[in-house]
Amino acid sequence: MQPESRQALLHVAVASCLCTATVYAGVFDGIFIQVGYEHYAEAPVASLPAFLAMPFNSLINVAYVLLGMYWLRRRARAPGRAVEVWRARYLKDVFASMALVYGPVQWLRIATQLHHAAVLDQWLTLPIFAWPVAWCLSLDRGWEPWLLLAIECLSLGSYGLTLLHPYGFEVALGAHIIAVVGQALRTHRRYGSATSGTSLALGMLSCLGFVVLKLCDHRLTCWYPFQRLTGHFWSKVCDVLQFHFAFLFLTNLNTGQRLPPEGKVH
Repeated sequence: MQPESRQALLHVAVASCLCTATVYAGVFDGIFIQVGYEHYAEAPVASLPAFLAMPFNSLINVAYVLLGMYWLRRRARAPGRAVEVWRARYLKDVFASMALVYGPVQWLRIATQLHHAAVLDQWLTLPIFAWPVAWCLSLDRGWEPWLLLAIECLSLGSYGLTLLHPYGFEVALGAHIIAVVGQALRTHRRYGSATSGTSLALGMLSCLGFVVLKLCDHRLTCWYPFQRLTGHFWSKVCDVLQFHFAFLFLTNLNTGQRLPPEGKVH
């Protein structure tokens, strides 16, 4: 594993541990969040162990881990000097590390149906959506580590809205989705190609599926295709796909971007 890959994994692991410690310290104990099997259309199977009680909603989380491992092993490309390749690999590997962490966290929520696990699952969703914004801005502005850190801290801080309103998470997530789509479209206009445009369109379609299928989980059960493999399961398939298409989009932009201005190379 390359040094920048280890660094990316370390940074994500440290941030995830800090979030976990904050959650289990009780900071968000008072927020409203849905827990319990009744909130899922997939019926639990009593004969299976807890970590497989909802087998399809549980096993889909392996896909996040496989996706993270796949992209962690992929080589990064960027125009210019070796330092640009290093930076491109770091940006890619942070995103891949997020996928590696998110799969087990989401599985923990499904398996335990505990408040703390559900909070952690929600909270870690936000910086994942924020990272493509940071990645796109790094293509525009050059390498600014403090900007990357500021965006992720702002994203994590936005979860504080849950302390103010029962729908604080939905507001924060909606703002993240709007921000990432807007920034992706802007960056595509500057550096994109037909290939990146296809990845962007498929990623946006997957994001729409992720949101709609999850919201309609119970209502979709009147349709035969969603009675065994439920809307929540397919929303997670769409989530994995939007992750993958975001990788394709951003790595394609990395290879097609212009060299940063002289003043932006640090």
